[in-house]
Amino acid sequence: MEYLMGIKGKDFVMICGDTTAVQQIITIKHDEDKLREVDSHKIMALAGEPGDRVQFSEYIMANVRLYALRNGQQLTTDAVANYTRGELATALRKKPYQVNILFAGFDDRAGASLYWMDYLATMHKMNISGTGYGSYFVLAMLDKLWHQNLTEEEALQLHLKGVDEVKKRLVVAPPDFIIKVVDKNGIRDITPESLKGTPTPGRGLEPGQGQAAVVVAG
Repeated sequence: MEYLMGIKGKDFVMICGDTTAVQQIITIKHDEDKLREVDSHKIMALAGEPGDRVQFSEYIMANVRLYALRNGQQLTTDAVANYTRGELATALRKKPYQVNILFAGFDDRAGASLYWMDYLATMHKMNISGTGYGSYFVLAMLDKLWHQNLTEEEALQLHLKGVDEVKKRLVVAPPDFIIKVVDKNGIRDITPESLKGTPTPGRGLEPGQGQAAVVVAG
């Protein structure tokens, strides 16, 4: 039950995502960072099949960095978003990547921008965007509360309200979340402690804890 949500403010974009990696009914880990840093001012948040998510994100990141090395300059957010969309479209008729993407960045001329893409290579430039079952409960609320001059603190509070809604309404809600913001100063992790979850069985146990005691009758 993945959850990704992005909010564009006046001069920044803030993205929230869950950190749970699952395979069918099995939880693999609780510290998966799905908000990948393409470069110092661009974030790509991915939801989908674990293998496709990792492979596709690393492929895009490697090619963007290769372009910067060869040409001595960084691509704009719009250019990388369109390149990513093109790679999804190319793979669509071969072996589609089962990933949905939120792409955010900041450029000196264009400012902050947020793009939504799905596995069918559809792309839209958005002010608020989300993917995953949790976004069904949150998008309408954010659409009502969003305004053009949104501050960073207001965006953070909107994300916290969204996470609360997911935890209340989603039958299998992720326990941990991460929030990152990208602006003129680069990318920062601003995750509050309240979103990092509480210990669950099997997490953070000391050696010997959590083991069943065996009593042998003599």
